Amino acid sequence: MQDFDPDGYHDVVINLQGDLPLIDPDSLARALRPVTEASYDIGTLVAPVETEEEANRESVVKAACSFAGEGDVARALYFSRRAIPWGAGPLWHHVGVYVWRREALARFVSLDPSPLEKRESLEQLRALEAGMTIGCVAIDEAPLGVDTPEDLIRVRQALSLS
Repeated sequence: MQDFDPDGYHDVVINLQGDLPLIDPDSLARALRPVTEASYDIGTLVAPVETEEEANRESVVKAACSFAGEGDVARALYFSRRAIPWGAGPLWHHVGVYVWRREALARFVSLDPSPLEKRESLEQLRALEAGMTIGCVAIDEAPLGVDTPEDLIRVRQALSLS
């Protein structure tokens, strides 16, 4: 356990948005992996897209990243509400968790919204357009998120079964 820091300074900040009430705590721990490497400013999670409906749903953000080669972290190349990349191969569902190096978060909040961010309504594109690096870690399955009224019904049902 880390000691209390009276000055409020921490090396890493985790942003877990309230639309993921069922996320597995182990997934949050895995999201820390990219920022343990010097080459990443931000860490996040992705999960395989399971269905054609999921691939086509605009409320599901997709990530273009490649897990080819060594290691369990892949560099994010782009995020979109459309299925990317085109062609045969896995599609990745972005899970909206961000792990920030402290300096990266300070830089990010100082930036104006970027053109691609505005076009896609995805704030992580601001970081990519500014040359920041985002490392993606794959988890087996995307947690149920609340992006639509229908999603809220599904999450409420899942919580009532627990």
